[in-house]
Amino acid sequence: MNTLKTKFNHYGLLVFLGVLIASCGSKKDVVYFQDAEDYETIVSDNTHVNTFKVDDVVGINVSTLDALASMPFNLFSSAQGEGGFGQPQQLDYIVDKNGEIDFPVVGNIKIVGLTPEETKALLKQELEPYLKNPIINIRLRNFTVTVLGQVNRPGTYQVNGEQITVLEAIGLANDLNIKGKRDNVLVIRDFNGTKVYTRIDLTKKAALNSPVYYLTQNDVVYVEPNQSAVTQSTLDNRAGLTVSIASLIITTAVIILTRS
Repeated sequence: MNTLKTKFNHYGLLVFLGVLIASCGSKKDVVYFQDAEDYETIVSDNTHVNTFKVDDVVGINVSTLDALASMPFNLFSSAQGEGGFGQPQQLDYIVDKNGEIDFPVVGNIKIVGLTPEETKALLKQELEPYLKNPIINIRLRNFTVTVLGQVNRPGTYQVNGEQITVLEAIGLANDLNIKGKRDNVLVIRDFNGTKVYTRIDLTKKAALNSPVYYLTQNDVVYVEPNQSAVTQSTLDNRAGLTVSIASLIITTAVIILTRS
């Protein structure tokens, strides 16, 4: 009887150790930029600049020393406030399916694929017959990125500025949790209706030169679970079955021991 009990104890210990080893991760699974040396200077040749896409919401303001002269080249709401009076609000432009915006006086201008600076230059050229030395400010209104998967705060985040890196986006989501797979982060990008899937390894310094290191508007960053999370999920799903089997084994063992 003691021999049989000892075997059961040894078996239980082996199962426990097996589960523990399977669920453990190593340092290489969670550390960023592992191949970067101390005091190493890394010069990135990544010169990515965002360009406008279909369905972008773009804010454009045209101003000159003569406010009345530049007024016709800005979109304003015609809605009135309470009592019939209200302060007009400047409206934004939406890039249509042809990649164009309908600009006051000038007409349709194609800006899809252009950077903000290129769009400024194009507008100055179009406005040259009407205005002298116009000042043009352009801002992308719908610059958001979505971070999903094994992060501490998944969600969609508004970007303040014209540029954001995948690391900054992950920072907005309060970093990857311990179960996030850092060497295979997926970035889903939309090019005017065409989805492009690119993976980036954040454990290597080469990530700095990845084509998706700098994100564009409406990019989706997905962090998949690592092996530890997959193992834990499998164990959780089988927990009920494991308890039932264990109860059956114990019951059978007790019956055998009481009859011997």
